[in-house]
Amino acid sequence: MVMRKREVDRRQFLKQATLTGAGVLGFPCFVRSATLGKDGGVAPSNRITVGCIGMGGRGTNNMRAFMGRKETQVIAVCDVHADKRSRARRLVNEHYGNKNCDAYNDFRELVAREDIDVVSIATPPHWHAIPSIEAAKSGKDVFCEKPLSLTIAEAQAMVNAVKRYERVFQTGSQQRSSWNFRFACELVRNGYIGELKTVTVNSGGAPRWCNLPPEPVPDYIDWDLWLGQAPWRPFNKRLLAHQAWGYREYAGGGMAGCGSHDIDIAQWGMGMDDSGPVEIVSPDGKDYKRLTFRYANGVIMTNGPFKANGRAWIVLFTGTKGKVEVGRGHLRTWPETLKDVKIGNDEIHLYESNDHKDNFLDSVRTRCRTICDVEIGCHSVIVCHLGNIAYWLNRPLKWDPAREVFVGDDEANRLLSRPMRSPWRL
Repeated sequence: MVMRKREVDRRQFLKQATLTGAGVLGFPCFVRSATLGKDGGVAPSNRITVGCIGMGGRGTNNMRAFMGRKETQVIAVCDVHADKRSRARRLVNEHYGNKNCDAYNDFRELVAREDIDVVSIATPPHWHAIPSIEAAKSGKDVFCEKPLSLTIAEAQAMVNAVKRYERVFQTGSQQRSSWNFRFACELVRNGYIGELKTVTVNSGGAPRWCNLPPEPVPDYIDWDLWLGQAPWRPFNKRLLAHQAWGYREYAGGGMAGCGSHDIDIAQWGMGMDDSGPVEIVSPDGKDYKRLTFRYANGVIMTNGPFKANGRAWIVLFTGTKGKVEVGRGHLRTWPETLKDVKIGNDEIHLYESNDHKDNFLDSVRTRCRTICDVEIGCHSVIVCHLGNIAYWLNRPLKWDPAREVFVGDDEANRLLSRPMRSPWRL
């Protein structure tokens, strides 16, 4: 097989990065953007080629973001919705002024291409795990939207695949790449609010089983492929909109939707990126009015209706000496002077990223760990799934975060995974 010059150059770069120590996928690296060939310094033969799977609103936004970078080139798109697929292909060709973008109905054709370096996945959550795993097997690095998975077993399988095939992976929890969330977590981690006691989030509730009425299948959708692993059911156009996120067959509801953002920040601030709670208690209307997570260090996280200054997506850290409240475009502290703190050189400094996709692309080139890699995404989404399982079973649960199983609870452990419709499997 004749190897293209771009492939040779990139493989030589990655080999050299590994030999010099920058290619160890076990720690974050900090590199200057100029050293990665930005600002017009990337030859076409060295551009990172991108294939995009899922061309709805979020997928199209991600595609535009990759097209807007000099070091990347989108060369393929994929969607089971023919109109979205055609529109995405047209946008790519108009951007580059050519007709070279390929469009696929089946993601397997896209990930099988040897000339694609990176896969962007922005499908409904029930289509996150399998394409991510197949992309990793095919030697692709992956940018996958949150929530990472539909089940805990899927998240674990994604971690195993990314590790086995030594891939770079970024979970689309972009709040980690915003300074105010990082600064809030640094205040907590460095003890500026004293000993952390509670964390409050408002991630929403659990999804329900889908009961939408049947409708005729339009000719623009591959309905069987859209369903994928999920149980077969008749078509309903509302599932093609964001409403699919509210149904248990396809997503984790608000608990895993918003929770993939806010619980992720809570985990970061608590220093629990590699762990999770040991007990989950569903609301009982008496002693527990909110879904409650208890951590081994005594910190309590609660989830339920909560707003600050009209904002619903808020994380509130409360300690013995103060509080930090953080959201998108929002930071509030008690005492107010905490906002002016300068984190010292000898204090804890968290992984700094100022742009989620730039951080991903930097890691693709250097083979360093991303700010929200697959393991971090796994542990954050596991907490969301634990919350849903507690809601569904409506009773307290004991969790072993090291073994990632419920303690002495066969009924709960059966909910770690779910059957997949043939021929799909992990």
